Amino acid sequence: MDRKDLHELIAEGTGNAGNICQICAFRDGENIYEDSWRGFKSDDAVNINSVTKGVMAILAGIAADKGLFGVDDKVLDFFPDYQVRRGEKTIYDVTIKHLLTMTAPYKGKSEPWKKVCTSPDWTVSALDLLGGRKGITGEFRYATLGIQILSGIIENASGEKCIDFANKNLFIPLGIPEHSIHGDSSKEDQFDFFMNKGPRKNEWYSDPQDTVTAGWGLCLTGMDMARIGDMVLNEGRSGGRQIVSADWIGEMIKPRLKLGRMFGNMEYGYLWYKPYENKEVYAAIGDSGNIIYVNREMNISVGITGTFKPRIFDRVEFIEKTVLPVLPEK
Repeated sequence: MDRKDLHELIAEGTGNAGNICQICAFRDGENIYEDSWRGFKSDDAVNINSVTKGVMAILAGIAADKGLFGVDDKVLDFFPDYQVRRGEKTIYDVTIKHLLTMTAPYKGKSEPWKKVCTSPDWTVSALDLLGGRKGITGEFRYATLGIQILSGIIENASGEKCIDFANKNLFIPLGIPEHSIHGDSSKEDQFDFFMNKGPRKNEWYSDPQDTVTAGWGLCLTGMDMARIGDMVLNEGRSGGRQIVSADWIGEMIKPRLKLGRMFGNMEYGYLWYKPYENKEVYAAIGDSGNIIYVNREMNISVGITGTFKPRIFDRVEFIEKTVLPVLPEK
């Protein structure tokens, strides 16, 4: 397969490739491949869904590098005015590391999207879910709503809105366009944000407090994601500048949990996945096949964006079988 074949394969919409908007690959800080489909241009942003979590892990690292917090700090230390519910004890022991590894405990069996996403403050609503009678068990529990607490921690620790912190410390230094908050958070708007298959602005979804959504809702291009992946590949450096410390990158991608079949038996670090035990491959993965793929063995990063299409679990395989073979040799 060559580049033309790959373009036609995706244009035809074969299999799970039918929603792909953009693919971009970087090696050694250089853009070595880029293509777009479905009416998208290279600079059109897409809601990258849960890849947002991987970006939040980097922002947490930048905050930690600045001495704003440590991963073993207690979550409640950053919310001194939060009123803990009567009888709740577990919440006092939850740390930032628990959030980053998805081992924080939550009440209830499922995530109450309506309750949180119609509330006036999504961070406070997420805190209301934290804790429970079982205590801290170390069990992996994927919680898109729970990770919202991380946005609030960064804001309270830094004294600035998370969107401003991200623009100043990550996006602009990487050459990614400055982002703004989305603004609307009505039920109808949330539905449109997920389902609309047109290009988005350089924006980040936000709650009524103008706090960005930590688990989803960041809009980036394939090039933006490949650029972030290249920074991860180069231990936090980009363009001669240390964006986030090499130590943090090492901690972020270090496997801490072995996930089950539902998550492809991958390993998990700080909101980043390690798909194989025996390969230096890492990824930030989101719904609809959005992905930042980092291959240290080949020194290549790949960003893929896609519009809404549920249950796409094969993007790592797709990259390795169809994208990597068409990239120019070093």
